[in-house]
Amino acid sequence: MKIIDLNADLGEGFGDYRIADDNALMPLISSANVACGFHAGDAAIMANSVVLAKQFQVDLGAHVGFPDLLGFGRRRMHIDTDTLAHYVTYQLGALAGFARAADYPMTHMSFHGALGNMAAEDAQLALPLLSAVKAFDATLIISTTAGNAVEQMARELGFRVATTFLADRAYDRKGMLVRRGLPGAVIHDLQLVSQRVIRLLTQGTVQTIEGEVLNMQVTSVLLHGDTQGALALAKQLRQDIEGIGVKIVPISQHR
Repeated sequence: MKIIDLNADLGEGFGDYRIADDNALMPLISSANVACGFHAGDAAIMANSVVLAKQFQVDLGAHVGFPDLLGFGRRRMHIDTDTLAHYVTYQLGALAGFARAADYPMTHMSFHGALGNMAAEDAQLALPLLSAVKAFDATLIISTTAGNAVEQMARELGFRVATTFLADRAYDRKGMLVRRGLPGAVIHDLQLVSQRVIRLLTQGTVQTIEGEVLNMQVTSVLLHGDTQGALALAKQLRQDIEGIGVKIVPISQHR
């Protein structure tokens, strides 16, 4: 039977503010990318996210971004590379601390928002950031979209990689995510997202924003917890995936 990971970005509130219903989303997914306090999240939210992940046996991952609470990590920032590498280590350490306290492993990491987009476009940025990850924990799985600089550099460094399809985001003909500020970059139609995922899992292709057909092989399908209707989307995707005979399995259990 074919398997796939169902992944979501979670823990993205701050203080008394909550972005998504993490308590309801966690049982529906198989892996979670948890904000580590820079683009979102705080100590209490991280601790609760780890408890929820352990309760539902969901793979726990660090979602590492720019220090940009006001912009939710989606604004490009010009920060020297050495400092950015330290920021990566800092965020990994934050979530790993709560994971250790809960006696539950941190299995993977991914780059969030603008930092993720910049690293995906530039191997000279991806390499030192991933080197910081390797120095912290070389066993972590790197979760990233397929065919970009992060995937390339991660494989060169010997990491295990989980290639991810962002269900509610448009891709261009080069396989890169369309920038959020452009029309059509974020797909809000639940049925359209559903159709894209079914097509990907049955045909191995996705239609780009230009209307072309792009081959794409992935091990994980991701939805954004901060997207409006995320809970309904998670329920729909789980139903769709299981309905076509694909088993949902955490990425750490893929072989």
